[in-house]
Amino acid sequence: MKTTAIITGLALAAGCATEPAAEPGEELSGGGATVFDVSAAAFGHPLPDLDRDAERRFFRGRALFRDEWVTAPASTNTRDGLGPLFNTRACESCHDGDGRGRPPEPGEAMTSMLIRLSVPGAVDDGGPLAEPRYGGQLQPFAIAGVPAEGKAVVTYTEVARSYADGEAYSLRRPDYQFEQLGYGDMDPAVLLSPRVAPMVFGLGLLQAVPAETITALAAPDDRDGDGISGRVNLVPDAATGARVLGRFGLKANQPTIHQQTAGAFRGDIGMTSSLFATQNCTSAQAECAAATGGGEPEVADVILDDVAFYGMALAVPARRDWDDPTVLRGKQLFGEAGCATCHAPVLQTGPVPALPALADQTIRPYTDLLLHDMGPDLADGRPDYDATGTEWRTPPLWGLGLLRSVNGHVLLLHDGRARGFAEAILWHGGEAETSREQFRAMAAGDRAALLRFLESL
Repeated sequence: MKTTAIITGLALAAGCATEPAAEPGEELSGGGATVFDVSAAAFGHPLPDLDRDAERRFFRGRALFRDEWVTAPASTNTRDGLGPLFNTRACESCHDGDGRGRPPEPGEAMTSMLIRLSVPGAVDDGGPLAEPRYGGQLQPFAIAGVPAEGKAVVTYTEVARSYADGEAYSLRRPDYQFEQLGYGDMDPAVLLSPRVAPMVFGLGLLQAVPAETITALAAPDDRDGDGISGRVNLVPDAATGARVLGRFGLKANQPTIHQQTAGAFRGDIGMTSSLFATQNCTSAQAECAAATGGGEPEVADVILDDVAFYGMALAVPARRDWDDPTVLRGKQLFGEAGCATCHAPVLQTGPVPALPALADQTIRPYTDLLLHDMGPDLADGRPDYDATGTEWRTPPLWGLGLLRSVNGHVLLLHDGRARGFAEAILWHGGEAETSREQFRAMAAGDRAALLRFLESL
């Protein structure tokens, strides 16, 4: 069932006669794991009050997160094994400043965005069936002696629309084409899913939310008839083989930070680990299969663990202007429009023996971590375990207002098509269509207030 008790502190009821007021501690998006910084470094701070050993581990992980990996063999034998095919040489190349990637500018390489590939069907564990020649994602770079897979080019078509009051706006619809394919034509039935690298701070807090809390928010049959039917994605734990709750990734296809990190090493940097021990080469890529590796595995467990710990121990920046009357009015409108049903404002973490700083925190991530049908305009048509081709995980909204400071842009949604908060809302469909239409019908001042609220997050 949907657990509305999680958001009861928000005073969201329509028609409330009193002026909306700030909640105690509302500015602390990460609870006790919140830091105060509005600079370009806002997303990169460790959790407050880490002990000395944890702090040292955090900074080791950060160094590894920022390091560029090199081709094997190399004198730096703990940093070699790049490729043979890859999207990037370093984690930070995609997650600059621990923030968000973006689509490429015209003529620019696609470096903080990638294209997932599959064909209809599923593998034995229920995951996507990779494209036969190119695998699970297009990799535009390769080490010497290995042909790169090719490059993706995105172009946009402007779609003219208007608010209910007649004010015009335009949305840009992306189109993707491939050039310089190194291994022949793709399967005619190939399914594409463009993905911009998401922000990586606060992951430890999201992992600390008990699975039963997330499951309780789900309503797969929409029993209350409000049109919202969030679902969990059950995915395999690579270490145990068990099907568990997915909570990370744009389709909630990863269960833990550790597995997400190992998957990124293999898929994005082309490096094996004890969790994913085989090279990312297809049967059509003989040079890839024959290339010299950087050991078995290429990413030692201690390195994988430190990078995953870094992701787990990143703090969350505090809100700004949370008690401003316009922001508070925008928050009220956000709730009245139904946005808070999926973007659940408040969650509670459980016990975390390995990192007590994450435990028992009241956090405000604005996500339910569930899958929701977002309609045909945002659909990629590509299933991912239990996620359908129209479903996406609700992304956390914390930190959105600092994107421009950290990453120099506000390009939103899974593929970066939206040029700001308003466009992101206006692309919503499916379960969010009613909320979108309420936003589109608002008076200009109310729309501006809701956007000011989002800028405060």
